[in-house]
Amino acid sequence: MQALTAVVLAAFAGYAGAWYVGLVEGNFALLLFLATVVTGLYWLAERLYFLPQRRRAAAQLEAQAVTRRADLAARGITQVDGDVAQGRQRLLMQPWWLDWTAGLFPVILAVFVLRSFLFEPFKIPSGSMIPTLMVGDLILVNKFTYGLRLPVIHTRLTEGTPPQRGDVMVFRYPPQPSLDYIKRVVGVPGDEVAYLNKKLTINGKPVSKQAVPDFFDGDAMRYFKQFSEQVGDRQHQLLNDDARRGGFDEREIADFPFKQNCRYSVEGVVCKVPQGHYFMMGDNRDNSLDSRYWGFVPDRNIVGKAFFVWMNFSDLKRIGSFE
Repeated sequence: MQALTAVVLAAFAGYAGAWYVGLVEGNFALLLFLATVVTGLYWLAERLYFLPQRRRAAAQLEAQAVTRRADLAARGITQVDGDVAQGRQRLLMQPWWLDWTAGLFPVILAVFVLRSFLFEPFKIPSGSMIPTLMVGDLILVNKFTYGLRLPVIHTRLTEGTPPQRGDVMVFRYPPQPSLDYIKRVVGVPGDEVAYLNKKLTINGKPVSKQAVPDFFDGDAMRYFKQFSEQVGDRQHQLLNDDARRGGFDEREIADFPFKQNCRYSVEGVVCKVPQGHYFMMGDNRDNSLDSRYWGFVPDRNIVGKAFFVWMNFSDLKRIGSFE
């Protein structure tokens, strides 16, 4: 078992290392699931076989010690060498290969349940959601609001509440589902979303957009025009960059399912959201790769609803709800 455990642990370490250096495309949900299953099997084996075996060996040692002491006492010898308690403790001690498997199972199981069904942490890697979310924000994502899903295979277990316009949602990027993206829900199934000349319209009704003081981006070292917008019931801030045009070149647009639902022009884009799909946009409107470029997000790609910044090591004032 020691050799087998060493091989298993080496396989996990090798996969994690290859993922870290970019040799393989990692899947943390699958890795955590496999770790839970493997350590769970070791935990069961420990409880049902290895621990009882060690206890029997310890009991046998104690019985042998009692018999030996009785035999020596019958010969008149009362001083007996040997520390039975120390030997018993050594026999009951878990070997290293069980410490690193069965011993970690409760912790891994707790992380698996929390991450899969309750809350999952994410780190914001880009500026596409500025000013709502900043690069380096560590956020929490609610995994049950939109319905519980099985990890890895993503099968829905409960219905939950459908995503609403204005929600900040994490989803698996449709062109590459191994990547997680975060954007704002702008269009729900059946909506017609138009973004023309940097003005958002939903189902023919212009979305309220009011100018507010400019936003200073410390990374870019420049100011951007900032607006207050209300999508659905959500009031939020967005940025526009005067240096970026509002229209599209067809060469910028990827092929995607239901592309025929969209019309592109030098003014912008108009899309009819198909059933079971959502239209997503970043709050940094002119610096966001979103549904305008790669299409709609299917319901099966939903991960959860983002709602809280729990840490930003470069700016502790960021901690708190951003809804």
